[in-house]
Amino acid sequence: MASSHNSSPVPQSNSSDAFFKKEMDATKRFRPVQSLPDVCPKEPTGNPNNLHDSPSLVVDQQRWTIYHSKVNLPAALNDPRLAKRESDFFTKTWGVDFVDTEVTPSFYLPQITKEHFASYQQEITPREKVHERCKNICTSKDTFDRTLLHTHDKSRTDLEQVPKIFMKPDFALEDSLTFNAVLPWSHFSTAGGKGNRDAASSKLLQEKLSHYLDIVEVNIAHQISLRSEAFFHAMTSQHELQDYLRKTSQAVKLLREKISKIDKVMCEGSLRVLRLSLTRNNCIKAYNKLKLMATVHQTQPTVQLLLSTSEFVGALDLIATTQEVLQQELQGIHSFRHLGSQLCELEKLIDKMMIAEFSTYARNDLNRPLEDDCQILEEERLVSLVFGLLKQRKLNFYEIYGDEMISTAKNIIKQCVVNTVSQIEEIDTEVVVKLADQMRMMNFPQWFDLLKDIFSKFTIFLKRIKATLNTIRSVVFLVLDKNQKNRDLEDTLQKNSAKESTVDTEVAYLTHEGMFISDAFGDGELPAGGGDTASQRNTSPNSEPCSSDSVSEPECTTDSSSSKEHTSSSVTPGGVEMMISDDMKLTDLELIRLANNIQELLYNASDICHDRSVKFLMARAKDGFLEKLNSNEFVTLSRLMEGFILDTEQICGRKSMSLRGALQSQANRFVNRFHEERKTKLSLLLDNERWKQAEVPAEFQDLVDSVSDGRISLPEKKPAATEERKPAEFLIVEGQKYATVGTVLLLIRIILEYCQCVDNIPSITTDMLTRLSDLLKYFNSRSCQLVLGAGALQVVGLKTITTKNLALSSRCLQLIVHYLPIIRTHFEARLQPKQFSMLRHFDHITKDYHDHIAEISAKLVAIMDSLFDKLLSKYEVKAPVPSTCFRNICKQMAKMHEAIYDLLPEEQTQMLFLRINASYKLHLKRQLAHLNVVNDGGPLNGLVTSDVAFYTGNLQALKGLNNLDLNMAEIWEQKR
Repeated sequence: MASSHNSSPVPQSNSSDAFFKKEMDATKRFRPVQSLPDVCPKEPTGNPNNLHDSPSLVVDQQRWTIYHSKVNLPAALNDPRLAKRESDFFTKTWGVDFVDTEVTPSFYLPQITKEHFASYQQEITPREKVHERCKNICTSKDTFDRTLLHTHDKSRTDLEQVPKIFMKPDFALEDSLTFNAVLPWSHFSTAGGKGNRDAASSKLLQEKLSHYLDIVEVNIAHQISLRSEAFFHAMTSQHELQDYLRKTSQAVKLLREKISKIDKVMCEGSLRVLRLSLTRNNCIKAYNKLKLMATVHQTQPTVQLLLSTSEFVGALDLIATTQEVLQQELQGIHSFRHLGSQLCELEKLIDKMMIAEFSTYARNDLNRPLEDDCQILEEERLVSLVFGLLKQRKLNFYEIYGDEMISTAKNIIKQCVVNTVSQIEEIDTEVVVKLADQMRMMNFPQWFDLLKDIFSKFTIFLKRIKATLNTIRSVVFLVLDKNQKNRDLEDTLQKNSAKESTVDTEVAYLTHEGMFISDAFGDGELPAGGGDTASQRNTSPNSEPCSSDSVSEPECTTDSSSSKEHTSSSVTPGGVEMMISDDMKLTDLELIRLANNIQELLYNASDICHDRSVKFLMARAKDGFLEKLNSNEFVTLSRLMEGFILDTEQICGRKSMSLRGALQSQANRFVNRFHEERKTKLSLLLDNERWKQAEVPAEFQDLVDSVSDGRISLPEKKPAATEERKPAEFLIVEGQKYATVGTVLLLIRIILEYCQCVDNIPSITTDMLTRLSDLLKYFNSRSCQLVLGAGALQVVGLKTITTKNLALSSRCLQLIVHYLPIIRTHFEARLQPKQFSMLRHFDHITKDYHDHIAEISAKLVAIMDSLFDKLLSKYEVKAPVPSTCFRNICKQMAKMHEAIYDLLPEEQTQMLFLRINASYKLHLKRQLAHLNVVNDGGPLNGLVTSDVAFYTGNLQALKGLNNLDLNMAEIWEQKR
């Protein structure tokens, strides 16, 4: 791209078309002068061949950069590398054809002509003339740049003589390298005889440095002279700016003086009148406030008088009214800054008095002798207390009753234990002091009678609580019903008031607002209105202002309308008549929540009785007493606890799970002990099992025979004569023979014990199911570790795991799998429908056992597979026939058959040998392919056929395998 150094950004032309013509000729291009290498010579004489390139601050600041260029559009579009000037810039990249392509005019853009710029030309022409005059006065930037460029070459030539090391920004003689480069003292440290030469070198170096200094000073002076005019011009502009600021300051001062005069003449008098009017109104309001303060000042003595006569409700009404006045009309009064807190303290005192009285009533009610009937104690007093607490909005009073319930429940158990212990002579209360220790000395019948007595006392206790709480809830529902009636009445009054005139509505509003009535009348009537309001509050200290949401009610005409005038009588379910006023500021939501909490308190009472019973049980169970109970005792205890649970559910209407959970917990402990004993026994049996076929005693055969038609029941003990029967070799289960080990026989007995325990204690069915599934999984995993994992080699000391061990293990697993559906049916009949999902454990166990059996079969096949791979890999087709390889194979097959035939059923034996035969054919086919023996009827083919016939004959001669389809034709490659 060509660039112009002297071109102006605005074309110079005298014609009117100057603004629309491009500059046709490019200006002379400025070729930057390359600076000569500049560095301090290493020798004092200065050899230019030893110079090197490095940046120079003096030279570089005068070097031409892209910021000195001024490029116009024609110069940008000219490409000097082309032979001729092209008409467009884009042809350089896109070719000449790009110029000849016509662009279709846009329908959305207008045709721009010279007339569109006429207004702009008229506007810019005067500015151009002003610009030309300024250029004549001040040296233009272009002229200044040309001057700089003119002097640039001369100064550059001089400055290039100065070594660049002096121009470095980090130049410092303290640096040893810099110092040695500037003053190479190595030339002055030579031996004697060269003194004249050293003196000459030193003098030459001094002259060079002086010459460099002169060049720099000349250039600095030249630069200062070039910029002197701009400096003086800036100073002149600064003086002019200071003159402008001085004139502006004087103008602002004059303006402020005028505004001050206007304020004194036109605004000050009017504002004084407004201030005086405001002061008068404030004085009137202060007078009314003082009268109201005098009334409020009498609040505390009045409250003390009411409290002395136990008028809690009246005292609370007066406190509430005073608090409202303090917060709205007397807010911020310094003399009353402590009155609000004092009234709050009084209110808290009243709360404490009411709560203390209710606490006393609850204590007396719950601590009555439990032999009495379940009548309510002093129902009138209870109704009065509840009404007062509701008026105070102390809605958590039921918590007091709940706390008393907890302490009373503790005392009931304690008293029952004391009474029972005192009747037992075997327990010396002087030696055994603690009640828990005394209770643990009881035997089961004594302890059972004590528990029965506790349950009966708790039943009466819950009935009494239910009667009291029902009375409290009836009071709450009466208040709720009254609120609903008041709401209906308000709706009716609002509908009627909507038909009245606008004037009557406004008067009612002003009358209701009291002190704010002065806003609608003259100042002369204001003091009287304020006095009347204050006197009304003074004469009726027990009154309470009507709420703002009842503005339209006709009867709410003044602030002093007493709440006692709006009451209605209601009768509780016990026949007690009570007066309910309209000032019960409780919402329906609060009352409903309170009623629900009271009902929840009844549920909590049931939970408390259950929790205390649980603690009583746990205290007796610390020494393992409950875990040592036999089945009959445990069932008796369970029935007693179930009866108490049902009684509490009938009284309270909700189930409590703590006592039921404790019973279940004890049952679980019984189950855990039961399970751990049998799991430990099974573990010991497995660790000592040598995995040899065991004889089956007659009692185990009877045990298996007792499981018939899917029903599990342990057989009764036979007479001693039956025990003389000889043990059998196999266990007969539904006509099938099972060869087992001793551990599996005992495992079957353990499984039947689990099932029998479920029949005796149905509540532990789910736990027993889980434990039994854990036991079966343990047997499966442990037997797998011992046999398949060869763990028996270390545990028992077996020399090796034989095929007979594997087959016997598989048959034992099949026996367990046979009983799994029967066990599942037994548990399914005793589970709830929602608990049927637990039966999936049996499905998982069955799958695990089948997988284990399949792994054993695969292991047997793998043993023979490795044997085939070892023998057939050395097989060679040659005489004699049969070959040694096939003789060894038939011998090993016969040993395998002998080991497993008596242990596994005939069907399983056949399936196993079919799989072994398939492995044999695969290895033989691979070896024949390796030897290139094909089924072509040749000599080699005949030899192989003879060997195969020998193998087939031997295999089918084995017992139970005569009808086995070996399909030996598969050993040959199929012809394509």
